[in-house]
Amino acid sequence: MERNLIAETVDKVDEEVRLLGWVNTIRDHGKITFIDLRDRSGMVQCVGTNLEHVSPESVVEIIGTVSGRPENLVNSKIKTGSIEIQIKSLKVLSKAAELPFDMGTEDLNLDLPTLLDYRALTLRHKKQQAIFKVQAEIINAFRQALLKRDFVEFQAPSIISSVPEGGAEVFKVKYFDHEAYLSQSPQLYKSLLVGIFERVFSVNQIFRAEPSVTTRHLTEATSLDVEFGFIESWTDVLEMEEYVIRYIFSEVEKNCREELDLFNATLPKISDNIPTLKLKEAQEIIFQRTGRDVRQEKDLAPEDEREMCKWSLEEKGSDLVFISHFATKKKPFYVLPDPEDPTYAFSVDLLGRGVEWSSGGQRLNDYETILKHLDEWGLKQKDVEIYLQSFKYGVPPLGGFALGAERMTMHILGLKNVREASLFPRDMERIDLRLSR
Repeated sequence: MERNLIAETVDKVDEEVRLLGWVNTIRDHGKITFIDLRDRSGMVQCVGTNLEHVSPESVVEIIGTVSGRPENLVNSKIKTGSIEIQIKSLKVLSKAAELPFDMGTEDLNLDLPTLLDYRALTLRHKKQQAIFKVQAEIINAFRQALLKRDFVEFQAPSIISSVPEGGAEVFKVKYFDHEAYLSQSPQLYKSLLVGIFERVFSVNQIFRAEPSVTTRHLTEATSLDVEFGFIESWTDVLEMEEYVIRYIFSEVEKNCREELDLFNATLPKISDNIPTLKLKEAQEIIFQRTGRDVRQEKDLAPEDEREMCKWSLEEKGSDLVFISHFATKKKPFYVLPDPEDPTYAFSVDLLGRGVEWSSGGQRLNDYETILKHLDEWGLKQKDVEIYLQSFKYGVPPLGGFALGAERMTMHILGLKNVREASLFPRDMERIDLRLSR
């Protein structure tokens, strides 16, 4: 007998079905036992007797007859709420041990360390699954949006020979008899590939050895990277990013309504256009609104990012806001300085619901200027030799951006900690399990 998915059972009243799945909950009512069975397609109530050998989370095969429920017993919360399965036989395929906590509740109500310590179990809960269904949709929509604009997907290496973007926050690895590093970004590779494919994107794991335990930092994260050539202005990058963001929101709204509802989540608001401000303009707004004078700072602090998002929503009706023109020397060597004021660059951060969602901007494409910047940034040409090779032989004006998949997921669903939006989060204290254990 072939397997039936649970979602199919609503159309099979009075028919016999064979279901395979997990026991979500068990309710004993004297001689009769009710089992909520789940598979990838949904959940259904099953009714039987002599089921004492069954435990929650066990994997089972149920053969039974689909019957309609009386109208007063219909469960409107699930798609199969109008039917139930009268169990003829139940076979345990894999028996689950006693659970460390109740998995059958609407919310797990566990502290974050416990939630992550039992990741192989807690991910089975519908709200945990919902997080990563939304994240999968974000990544899929990102990919589809760019394929529609003639972009080519690529996979960047994670092991690199040098750290050309600067900073000490890298993981060193022993690479045979040499020292290598885990990549912080595929930036140099995607810029190089613009000289080949013109428009490229990637979904990559990136690594940051930041000694940080904040609610918004991970040491391994999923970066959604975009780079494209023949741009006329740095604002072309903003237009492309806004298109991608709108496409992602549209697909998540269309395909993840049930998952969003589990979290009472609403997608971020966007006005006709995402507002764009230069750093200096943003700092002046912060000063006028709060009295904090940050007008000499080279970047926005976390509280500044929150303030600008509040301003954007209150004044422009947008949860998102672009901040541009950060100090050139605070950015990597490949940023393009604004010719009107070279101390500031055509660099752009996208802020959303209080935090940075992405960074990007227009890049240098003139070979001699790149060499000059390398020298000014104290970097060696040999460390970026393959990157320079591309620009030596001609690369068009280019720009791009990178979005963080986990941060997007976190702020779409209103999660409190970015670790909740990572399947298997890595941070200073954890590689799967706590390092202190």
